[in-house]
Amino acid sequence: MKNILVCIFLLGASFIAKAQNSFMQYQRSFPRVAYAMQLKEDTLKKQFEAKGLNWPATQIYIRSFKYDSQLEVWVKSQKADTFSLFKTYKICALAGSIGPKRMEGDFQVPEGFYYINRFNPNSEYHLALGINYPNESDKVLGDPDKPGGGIYIHGSCVTVGCIPVLDPQIEEIYILATIAKNNGQDFIPVHIFPIKYDNPKSVEYFTTATKNYPYLQAFSKELKAAFEYFDKTKKLPHIAVDNKGDYIVME
Repeated sequence: MKNILVCIFLLGASFIAKAQNSFMQYQRSFPRVAYAMQLKEDTLKKQFEAKGLNWPATQIYIRSFKYDSQLEVWVKSQKADTFSLFKTYKICALAGSIGPKRMEGDFQVPEGFYYINRFNPNSEYHLALGINYPNESDKVLGDPDKPGGGIYIHGSCVTVGCIPVLDPQIEEIYILATIAKNNGQDFIPVHIFPIKYDNPKSVEYFTTATKNYPYLQAFSKELKAAFEYFDKTKKLPHIAVDNKGDYIVME
């Protein structure tokens, strides 16, 4: 019986390793990804080394700030580690305004807590990472019939509600996400905030822009709790959604 269990364990481990490796191989089978890997992988490794970060990152965390037009990539190499900031990218175009996405065709960039749920190596916007909008909160608070969808972090610097960066930048982000997924990170979190809450100018803008919209202020308070927890601990908070669609941020 012991030998059988050992064999089952080894077969399971082998299956997982092959599945992970096959994801990398699958991505490399696409010309854009293969070229980006050839062009960028060694450079990324050197950038990690220059910042004292272990290569490769086995887990990444992405957070984006709409008004500040920034997208941050945080990394770590061990599950028990805290996250370290690798790089801040500029979001090069913006659709909509402050506030969450609630319906199809509103041109809004979502705000809230998401994760990468698809890789598109043949995107018309060079390379693209899809996020799971609408999430459970959006399904409660958004249009029940047409909440919208198809939200990506992508290249080509154009948008009607996504998060666009330049092509060389999406190549780096796509590679880091591919490596993390290949190393077992199936859940790559993407948190989208209206502003950087530690930037006084952004806070001033938000306060003025939402003074007649208490709903946006209350919604932003939920997001701010997660921002502050991560900034304090460099660990991801646990986030739940109640039956009203509100986020509950737990340590």
